[in-house]
Amino acid sequence: MQPVRRTLLKLAGSASALMTLPSLSAQPAASQLLKRVIPKSGERLPVIGLGTYIVLDVAPNAPELAELKEVLTTFVAGGASVVDSSPMYGRAEAVTGDLAAATGLRDSLFLATKVWTSGREAGIRQMQDSLRLMRTRRIDLMQVHNLLDLATHLKTLREWKEAGTIRYLGITHYHSGAYRDLEKLLKTRDYDFVQFNYSMAEREAEQRLLAVAAESGTAVIINRPFAQGELFPKVKGRELPAWAADFDCDSWAQFFLKYIIAHPAVTCAIPGTGKVRQTFPLFMVKPLELICVHPRVSAVPSCFLGHFQKTNTCAAT
Repeated sequence: MQPVRRTLLKLAGSASALMTLPSLSAQPAASQLLKRVIPKSGERLPVIGLGTYIVLDVAPNAPELAELKEVLTTFVAGGASVVDSSPMYGRAEAVTGDLAAATGLRDSLFLATKVWTSGREAGIRQMQDSLRLMRTRRIDLMQVHNLLDLATHLKTLREWKEAGTIRYLGITHYHSGAYRDLEKLLKTRDYDFVQFNYSMAEREAEQRLLAVAAESGTAVIINRPFAQGELFPKVKGRELPAWAADFDCDSWAQFFLKYIIAHPAVTCAIPGTGKVRQTFPLFMVKPLELICVHPRVSAVPSCFLGHFQKTNTCAAT
């Protein structure tokens, strides 16, 4: 049986990877999330964030807002800070801003959003709208969404970063067909962050992209960590493998997230949830470090992983 994390373990053995992995002697307290370093700055980010696609796209005065307020409060209390949005997510930016203002938690949040349009002036207008909607004078991370008109927006982002309007700049995509382009761009070392999809169902990033991100010193945000919910039907009615308890894992959501952030190149994963009962378990992820060295995870049976992959029909074991 061939280990599926051979490349991860090789990377974890390198000096650069060791710098990104927290010390086993400095495990987080139960109320704290593991943090990973942003390579370009040394700032540390919690490994679990919040994606806003669909879940925060709700109407003004919608009944869901009360629970979303609790979600954000639980999110921050659990030690998280990264909230990722986009102009293409409907009202998600506005709801993010409203919730941050209502809870008084803006200073506890790492706000990330995107520019998703063509043309310099259109891009500037859109990013100014994001600042207004998110009720902030500064965006922590501005990303060029799906690489749309990248060359034009990159110049603006550099200017905004110099002026302090944004702190970091990055690029994003959501499917593996763009990985080659992302790899080429990361090798220029022009970007602080890259965001892309990665999950037990979509593991193509393990082939090269994660390693390129680590080698280029680029922080990594993972979207679609549950493959847009496709993973959960595959485990409906199934118990976790007994050995999952060895690394303090008691839900499938934790299992899927821990698989992702076991890779030392990953800085943060951003599941989306609008339910309080779903939020708290996501932050009970201590001690994450053990995943990187636990033999049962570094050599997960290929048929077990094949059960989740879209292109593999092997039955789970």
